[in-house]
Amino acid sequence: MQNPPKLAVFSDLDGTLLDHDTYSWADAQPALARLAARGIPVVLTSSKTAAEIVLLQEEMGLMDQPAIVENGSGIVGLPGQADNSTYSQLRMQLDELPDHLRSHFIGFGDMTTQEVALHTGLSPDAAKRAQDRAFSEPGIWSGSDDTLADFRSALADQGIVAQHGGRFLTLSFGRTKADAMHVVSSALAATRTVALGDAPNDITMLQAADQGVIVANPHRPVLPPLEGEAEGHIIRTRKPGPKGWNEAINALLDGLDYSEGANNHG
Repeated sequence: MQNPPKLAVFSDLDGTLLDHDTYSWADAQPALARLAARGIPVVLTSSKTAAEIVLLQEEMGLMDQPAIVENGSGIVGLPGQADNSTYSQLRMQLDELPDHLRSHFIGFGDMTTQEVALHTGLSPDAAKRAQDRAFSEPGIWSGSDDTLADFRSALADQGIVAQHGGRFLTLSFGRTKADAMHVVSSALAATRTVALGDAPNDITMLQAADQGVIVANPHRPVLPPLEGEAEGHIIRTRKPGPKGWNEAINALLDGLDYSEGANNHG
């Protein structure tokens, strides 16, 4: 019998694999265990920092897998990926914006650890790890939509991209989750990729994967219909967060004929 394709799963975290309110992935544990039993890598792909991702990998049993951090700006656990921080440069260019634009964006670098904890629901220790940034700056936008358009335009003139993620507006020098997914899938020699996400900053990754999955998140506006969705290239879950993640992964594995005992070495 022919083995199924060599699969790699790329997953957003907040609102996708992690519950929006509790940060728990317990409802996705059955599918995670099924992937692990078949040797299928799960690449955490998030706006979170390396310090945050490593702890989650330890808790989920994914320490032997690479991960994509800070919205695709960095990759950890993959040889040859230099960790050249651009955070100081990003902050410097942000502070050079006119005050009528800059004043409406409060980044993690502008907040105390206690304020980050308040806005994220994280513990103080976890909030400190969220501030340990190398490539990007998440924050809260308080201005109008028109002013946001001006803010984005001024940033773009400096090579900075602003993307809405699960909770925050995140600034970076432009490498996306899709860009990083291509690097990691090539390193893993994957012949089929699955990407799961719930937010605008996941769209490029969802469209670049062989199979994209929009995970329902009732806490944020629904993503608009995406290119490839009508053809089934991208699907949507009915259940939210890790419940939807679990349902989607199990259905995909069934469809790819990952029967009991099949492995990921085809």
